[in-house]
Amino acid sequence: MVKATTTQQDWVDAAYSAFLADGLAAVRVEPLARVLGATKGSFYWHFADRAALVGAVVERWEAQETDAVIALAEAGGTPAQRLEALFGAVARMRRTPATALLYTQAAAEGVGDAVRRVSQRRVDYLAGLLVELGHGPDEARRRSLVALATVLGLQQLEHVGLDALDDPGLVPTALAMVLAEPLSRP
Repeated sequence: MVKATTTQQDWVDAAYSAFLADGLAAVRVEPLARVLGATKGSFYWHFADRAALVGAVVERWEAQETDAVIALAEAGGTPAQRLEALFGAVARMRRTPATALLYTQAAAEGVGDAVRRVSQRRVDYLAGLLVELGHGPDEARRRSLVALATVLGLQQLEHVGLDALDDPGLVPTALAMVLAEPLSRP
């Protein structure tokens, strides 16, 4: 049975659910139409093509996985409290293969620029907090890159079945590493 009023939001919701379960490769018009009880014509009424739907999914990913996390951190007080809130929020994030797959699928799915922009925003936000805490800009950027790489690596480990994020000591260890005294440079 075809649903009479499948909205653009319905398509984005279904596509985002598919993305969370199996990455962007799972965002396909025909399977989503079956899930929604809609026609491909309904899809094309709301979107020019699959790339437009993938773009909407990545926008939602950014809003939920970056905008919301930064807003939560910003609700804290001092830079140290915001940093702790940021790390805590990241550690509590929903565990799906989505982000792990997104970074590996971004170029092939045409969203490499968006993922790069979001990644840069994440690095810049954390680096800004570290500068507020007294680190030099270059050191803050390096630490931010390592922190992002660590989170992405942990997500990859989760994706292959290693429960890397279940350790309650992980956030304090990560905070201690990011806040450690800078190494002396030659």
